[in-house]
Amino acid sequence: MTSLGSLTEFVASQDELLREAALTLPHEFSRCTYSLGPIRQAVYLCLTCKLPRGLCSSCSIACHTDHEQIELFPKRNFRCDCPTTAIPHGCTLHRSLEEENKENSYDQNFRSIFCRCGRPYDPKCERETMIQCLACEDWFHESCLHLRTRPSSRESSPIPENEVSDHNNDTEDNQSEASSSGLPMPLISAEDYDAFVCSSCVRSIDTLRRYAGTQGVIMVVRDSEDSPWRKLGGNPLCADAPTAMEDDLLDIDDSLAGPGQKRSRSHSFHSEAPERKKQHVLPEPSSPCLAPAPNLIAQAIFQNSQQLSDTKVALGEGDVFLTEGWRGRWCRCSRCFPSLSDHPYLLEEEETYEPPEDPDSALSLEELGMRALERLPRDRAIDGIRAFNDMRDDLLAYLRPFAQEGRIVGEADVRQFFETLQESKYGS
Repeated sequence: MTSLGSLTEFVASQDELLREAALTLPHEFSRCTYSLGPIRQAVYLCLTCKLPRGLCSSCSIACHTDHEQIELFPKRNFRCDCPTTAIPHGCTLHRSLEEENKENSYDQNFRSIFCRCGRPYDPKCERETMIQCLACEDWFHESCLHLRTRPSSRESSPIPENEVSDHNNDTEDNQSEASSSGLPMPLISAEDYDAFVCSSCVRSIDTLRRYAGTQGVIMVVRDSEDSPWRKLGGNPLCADAPTAMEDDLLDIDDSLAGPGQKRSRSHSFHSEAPERKKQHVLPEPSSPCLAPAPNLIAQAIFQNSQQLSDTKVALGEGDVFLTEGWRGRWCRCSRCFPSLSDHPYLLEEEETYEPPEDPDSALSLEELGMRALERLPRDRAIDGIRAFNDMRDDLLAYLRPFAQEGRIVGEADVRQFFETLQESKYGS
């Protein structure tokens, strides 16, 4: 049986628990975001409800407290499903029942499946770091991005006690260093880039595909199936050294050539409705193209012709890692700009909704009790104060012999006091 050395230690431990709770849940979770419409917000998948639908932060806590959930992290243009007919579990925050959301997009994440490998996600066993794509917002294993060799065991490695604090402090919203699970550092670490876009999304965005592999748009490639993976297109201020492979790719289609030569970080907002999207003005058609010349190796990866199919498999997937300041380096000529403007998050940082901060999160139990007492009718408040004072006097009388004799107050002693208090209450 665990004993507390003194009441001071017990009070200190309770205060520490309150501080931890305030840091973990600093927001006010008293309102469903359904009324805000489709917004970019943290989304939670409820596994207990057995339906591939998403919950806002407030509903995940207030309405599905005892349910098993997976945090999907930010999803853009998403409306909370909790108060709709799609979820039979009634919403306690948005009382009116709403029709099912027709505009929400439910990708494989809503089936608890992530990455191009399609493995189900188990946070208790997953050893690798997963990185979120800026465009599709799916999550990818580092090994599937060729940043490291896939670990032989899927069982999580224990974190040494002296590393737990540092690990918690370094964890980002959408990625964390794999060293947290005892693995060596990846080929590209969190400090090397600002945002990640998966190969499928790169292929669907013409300008991003054109920039792939150029300076500041890093790719992971290799010269042959037996060669190690390496970075292509690093520091935008330094040029990569040419490789022998580039000499073999000079016959690649250069139609993309122009006439001229780490994660997601989002602002948060708490407004009643999201701000109106800003309009981007298309430059004059006569504006010169300032995009860099396409990287031959990168374009070989994206090449669809039959003769390059084997080379494409050997070279890489086509994922890109965008370095700091990437939004300011786009060419905005009439050729490059349209595919960027179709995806506004490539031009301006997105805002992600967060619930407003809870003004009571830092209050102690005593302060919360006094606040609740102030809201009671005067006669009931007086009765409550008297009852509290009576309990305080009884507790002091009960603990006085322990202090005089230097005895330790154990859990059994505390339980006995409250059992006696309960018996005397009903006995009278």
